Amino acid sequence: MLFLYDLFLSLYYIAIKVYALFNNKAKKWIEGRRDWEQHIRSEILAGEKRIWIHCSSMGEFEQAKPLVEALREKYPAYKIVVTFFSPSGYDACKSSPLADHIFYLPHDSRRNAERFISIIEPSLAMFVKYEFWYYYLTQLKKQRIPTLLISGAFRAGQPFFKWYGGIFREMLGCFSFYFLQDKASGDMLGTIGIDKNIKVSGDTRYDRVSVISKSVTPMEPIEKFKSGHKILIGGSTWPGDEDVLKDCISSLPANWKLIVVPHEIGDTHIRKVQQLFAGNILFSELDAENTGQDKKVLIINNIGMLSRLFAYADIAFIGGGFQKGGIHNILEPAVFGMPVIFGPIFEKFVEAKTLVSLHYVFPVNNAAECNEVLKKMIADEEYRSGIGYALSEFMKTNVGATQTIMDEIAQEKWLN
Repeated sequence: MLFLYDLFLSLYYIAIKVYALFNNKAKKWIEGRRDWEQHIRSEILAGEKRIWIHCSSMGEFEQAKPLVEALREKYPAYKIVVTFFSPSGYDACKSSPLADHIFYLPHDSRRNAERFISIIEPSLAMFVKYEFWYYYLTQLKKQRIPTLLISGAFRAGQPFFKWYGGIFREMLGCFSFYFLQDKASGDMLGTIGIDKNIKVSGDTRYDRVSVISKSVTPMEPIEKFKSGHKILIGGSTWPGDEDVLKDCISSLPANWKLIVVPHEIGDTHIRKVQQLFAGNILFSELDAENTGQDKKVLIINNIGMLSRLFAYADIAFIGGGFQKGGIHNILEPAVFGMPVIFGPIFEKFVEAKTLVSLHYVFPVNNAAECNEVLKKMIADEEYRSGIGYALSEFMKTNVGATQTIMDEIAQEKWLN
């Protein structure tokens, strides 16, 4: 089985190199790992004590942020090393002041794992939610470095629980402790004999969005665009989501406006989004003279604003639900107490399944279903407000995962 894993990684690496010839993201993936050892050695100082946190992309780093902040406060002697798999995560977070060192994770191999861990020498390693790399995990176990899974979530369809999943189960066995989002994940681990060193801590993203919601600063251009209107916001949208929103805009009465925040903001895609929505204005075009008050649609063509924009919205449509990877973070709008709509691919997200079961959020399969939900929400303000209040209360009861993890770290004395 390890042979097949190595073969897959080799073929994947070759495919990325070929793809990099005409794809900028793949090119960044390759270039970001070039001469990685020299780059890391040039930044790492001898004598440092370090905590290593690995995140797949930006979403997982958002999940890690409350924990990073707590670690820095309680264990200031330790340097925080964050690694990313994806270029989008690295590019968005490479200047974050939360981490002392931010690197790409070198391609998984026995040699790379041995070299990387020997340079970093972490006192504690954490993998956020998912991303399981065989050589890194087995090397951490070999060196007896405590390794934690943070906000883990497991479901029956994953390879860990399949007849062919031996190597994946071996990876899971390398963790010293499992902090899980829900009891169902613990039950799934129990089916493969992992029933110790497990704690249902919840999801650190609840802690993160709670902090964000309490620290939002006014955005004058958005306030002027809104100009007393109600707002439907499409957050982290992909083409499938944007097509649905285009077909739903006719459901918005005169006193409602739409803000679209595409996941990809390259010029080509932004032009396509502009073509979908008549009467639009780009955020970059807003100024003192051109406030957009006479426009129905605002298209955000920069990054880093979405979590603050939700403070101005009344209903959110979260993107990704028509993509293979599934929905983006629905907790960011939920914390502001508004109904959330998204596409049908959400089953691997614990929070989404929970909130759907409570009828606080609304999956839709197409534009017709989205229109039905929107019309009901818009027509019945009392109903919409009730959903928002219930969501707010739910969010408040689910904070605390970070403190649970920190308490366990102190109790186990993984850091000193």
